[in-house]
Amino acid sequence: MKTQQICLTTSVTAAAALSRLRFVGLTGAVCAAGAKALGIAETAADIGEQAPVNTHGILLVEAGAAIAAGAEVESDANGKAITKAAGISNGFALDAAAAAGDVIRIVRGI
Repeated sequence: MKTQQICLTTSVTAAAALSRLRFVGLTGAVCAAGAKALGIAETAADIGEQAPVNTHGILLVEAGAAIAAGAEVESDANGKAITKAAGISNGFALDAAAAAGDVIRIVRGI
């Protein structure tokens, strides 16, 4: 079982429907592909609801593709973690993801 060690959680007003364990952008919407994320949604939220967002620590995130342990990650267009290519880093994978949909731990804020 994978666990989190959350150092900081904040809340945002959801500007779009947010899915649990996916990156949230600085505007409160789903993080755009390659963009800087505020953090990862702890719970799902509908537009206008307050959503808890984990910003720092060892955090769980849904993978959008296979990821190697130790790889830097960025957000895809759906707020899922993928291996960093040309986007902004949103952390480092502590676990490998075999495929999209896997939940892995990343470390943010180091």
